[in-house]
Amino acid sequence: MTDLSPIDKAKFVAAKRAVDYVQDGMRIGLGTGSTAAWMVRCLAEKMQAEGLDIVGVPTSTRTADLARELGIPVISLDEAKWLDLTIDGADEFDGELNLIKGGGGALLQEKIVATASDRMVVIADAAKDVTALGAFPLPIEVIPFGWQTTKALVEETLINMDVLGRDTSLRMNDDTPYVTDEGNYIIDLHLRRIGNARQLSLVLNQVPGVVENGLFIDICDVVIIGHGDGRVQVRDINEGTEEEEKIDLLEGDNIFADF
Repeated sequence: MTDLSPIDKAKFVAAKRAVDYVQDGMRIGLGTGSTAAWMVRCLAEKMQAEGLDIVGVPTSTRTADLARELGIPVISLDEAKWLDLTIDGADEFDGELNLIKGGGGALLQEKIVATASDRMVVIADAAKDVTALGAFPLPIEVIPFGWQTTKALVEETLINMDVLGRDTSLRMNDDTPYVTDEGNYIIDLHLRRIGNARQLSLVLNQVPGVVENGLFIDICDVVIIGHGDGRVQVRDINEGTEEEEKIDLLEGDNIFADF
């Protein structure tokens, strides 16, 4: 583990600390993205080491594939009905633990899973910690039918919002539109700074054709911030606490060997 880059060390230690919240018998929402992939690997290692009986509800097909590959039982949210915990990454988070998510294209499933959980723990590196959301483009998931009309309506809506920029772009996969697991498109909003995230989230979801947006408001309970030197900061919004710990970076042949 010691030959990882500082950013990967930061993601790893945040992920390793997050699985401390996992207990035997839990139903766990499994996030999507590079940091969440570390978490899935840490979770599999914890299951093997402690003999835990847990099931995972993935937020994307690629997370489901990784979980199965590592021996984590996977079920659907409909089968689970309600979750004890969701662990996921974020593209940005602010002081109130509001988030921008969806850089990996899985925001719809991520928001449904997180909302269906008793607790959401977010894992991130320190670069994701911002005073105001919006530097990272805000994704919105839209149905393909009439997407250009939806995009125009969103741009019109942004005129009355407290944002610094109003440029929008259809997310592409090479020369074709990026398609989500649900068969939808993603439009990225380049807002630079969001003054009122709660208002913006509500207004965007009123635009016909918009399925969901990447603002996660009042959903996250804990953020674990990883650092390249092995430190983690644990911010709990409900307890009003912030603690710092040090996570050991172990050498040796283990589940992370292929990294």
